[in-house]
Amino acid sequence: MIIRDARQKDYPAIVKLNADAVEFTSAMDLERLDQLSTLAAYHRVVESRGRLIAFLLAMKDGAAYQNDNFKWFSSRYEKFLYVDRIVVDEVYHGRGIGTLLYKDLFDYVRAQGIPVVTCEINAFPPNKVSAIFHAGLGFSEVGSQWIGNGQKKVSMQARLLQ
Repeated sequence: MIIRDARQKDYPAIVKLNADAVEFTSAMDLERLDQLSTLAAYHRVVESRGRLIAFLLAMKDGAAYQNDNFKWFSSRYEKFLYVDRIVVDEVYHGRGIGTLLYKDLFDYVRAQGIPVVTCEINAFPPNKVSAIFHAGLGFSEVGSQWIGNGQKKVSMQARLLQ
């Protein structure tokens, strides 16, 4: 398994992975992925036997990202990295791939001198798997908000890094 920077030729596979997990994240086509990747400070993938099996996309404070959750963190933290999405192919769930990506992200964040990593987890409807996963990585709730015209509640999470 290799963790590497995402390339444009990976985009179709990234869009497919995202589509397979869209109930836990937001929709993303090739054009949207290109926009997000341009804004991202960190966009890496996990490849196994030539096949893309996971990706993580994150934005740094100050990015021109128009997103309610990013704005929420921007109003509370001066310096942070926001995980927009992490997706692991369902076939590879439970094999430590997400943890591997996050460890790589934490190394990147420490090297950049960024003190906190943030993300949101669906609280209503709940994404219990994500909540357990992120708690295991040291994330904790720092707030919550309703989004999507009150259709969805998200738990705002942060992990401080030393």
